[in-house]
Amino acid sequence: MAMKLRNRVKSVVAVVALAGCILLVAAAKDSTFRLGQSVEVLVNMMRNINLFYVDDIESDKIMKAAAEGMTKILDPYSVYLSPESMEEFDVMTTGKYGGLGSMIRQRGEWVEFSLPYEGSPADRAGIRPGDKILKIDGKDAKGMTSDQVSSKLKGDPGTTLTLEVGKFPTGEPQKVKITREIISIPGVRYHGMVAEGVGYIDHNEFTVGCSNDLLRAYEELVAEGMTSLIIDYRSNGGGVLQEAVKTLALFLPAGSEVVSTRSSKSHAENKTYKTESKPIAADIPLVVLTSGSSASAAEIVAGALQDHDRAVVVGQRTYGKGLVQSTFQLGYGAYAKLTTSKYYLPSGRCIQAIDYAAHNDDGSYNTIPDSLISEFKTRNGRRVYDGGGVMPDRKLEPEYVSSFAAVVYAQGFVDDFLNHFCALHYDRLEGNVAPETYHFTEADYEEFIEWMSDKEVLWESYANTLWKEFKKAAEQQRWKENMDEQIALIEKNLNNNSEDNLRLYEREMREIIENEIVRRYCYTAGGIVHYLKDDGELKEAISILSNPEEYARILSEQDTAKQ
Repeated sequence: MAMKLRNRVKSVVAVVALAGCILLVAAAKDSTFRLGQSVEVLVNMMRNINLFYVDDIESDKIMKAAAEGMTKILDPYSVYLSPESMEEFDVMTTGKYGGLGSMIRQRGEWVEFSLPYEGSPADRAGIRPGDKILKIDGKDAKGMTSDQVSSKLKGDPGTTLTLEVGKFPTGEPQKVKITREIISIPGVRYHGMVAEGVGYIDHNEFTVGCSNDLLRAYEELVAEGMTSLIIDYRSNGGGVLQEAVKTLALFLPAGSEVVSTRSSKSHAENKTYKTESKPIAADIPLVVLTSGSSASAAEIVAGALQDHDRAVVVGQRTYGKGLVQSTFQLGYGAYAKLTTSKYYLPSGRCIQAIDYAAHNDDGSYNTIPDSLISEFKTRNGRRVYDGGGVMPDRKLEPEYVSSFAAVVYAQGFVDDFLNHFCALHYDRLEGNVAPETYHFTEADYEEFIEWMSDKEVLWESYANTLWKEFKKAAEQQRWKENMDEQIALIEKNLNNNSEDNLRLYEREMREIIENEIVRRYCYTAGGIVHYLKDDGELKEAISILSNPEEYARILSEQDTAKQ
């Protein structure tokens, strides 16, 4: 009897298993069938466009548009990379390209050099900010876009080109022959001592090899007497995940888990990353600075150090990009960059802030709701949370730049004014701008206001925007006819006069102009030094490192905020 029962159970199990296999095969066949249908529709669409559309459209343009359209329903990081855009992608990941080594900008019908990199071929050839590009290898550059000029300046290392530039500030034409080199965008833009025994490293890029840049900077600071360290990841948008792992290996014991990736589709994407080498800085007190634009690999480093209770994180909650991308060849030099997994920090939390899988009806996305945020523990048992970036241990309010100042800068008025100002005061400025002491005076700012008097700033205050909505509602409700005097008085106070706004936002406008002048004369590193002298977040980091008891208390017992 028992034998018959066991056989019946086995039979039932076998039938259930067979049914499951049939369902899986059916599902796979259905998925394959629907994919085949979609491909057939796409091919038919392309064929009909080629045969019947009123104008001739190149098939490769149709295919590119189709490929770009496919990724639009995914997430912002999944994109089609054409052969032309692959060059830019390579620069982003490697930090290297063949060229002259300078930023350029469009100015009317001409393109000019805006900031040569220190020690680059352009810098050594005497190129300076404001030099106008007149000819490239004898070809007139008037009317070229900055993208067109950039493509002509780049090329294989060792090749040469001849430029004719209008030298700043006189505009006098001068021919310059420059040999292209491999230009490496440094992962570390600046490092130095910021207080007694306190070192500082600005780690700006997670490109290939950036961990070596960080190591060199660390060793040089140790030689200068560093006993504690601040690493700045504010505005670091991330990059290569493996470089984040190598960076963490400098500060954590060998074999420490620092990040894992998980995929619901491909088991090959499920990986755990651990440090492999002995750390060179296992014990040095460490503070990491973060901001709302610290993302991806920068969040991995900040979050892993926090989870291991190895560093105090100071600043603002990070961006919340917990997605990992991989590239796939599509043929003929084209690639697809697709999100293939999510990454998880050592505590087990994923700090992805936006749920791209759930679209709203209007196409927008939602952040992770409070009800779904989970608690995790660091190595010392401190509470940390998922669902929205790395929350700092010492949270500080960000110093926002007003939208007015941002628009003035974005419209190019600051750079245009600096060309005018630096030419007018050439003798005063040349060789006399020091990052630690340069000051853009009140008299200088009055020059800026005068120069801006005939410029149109395309900006409207938020109050003005709301006021227009109110007036519209007042007219619809017929209130306006009884409020003419009050409306006139409010509008007088709400005017968008540029001079009034330049005076209202004088402090931040002066800071922007001051910093840009220092960058012109002292390169990017000088600009960072100048900015740091009044940096409140840096001062807070120094204060924490100067108080060993507080530093230890934070790492041993302080939870982070949930939101």
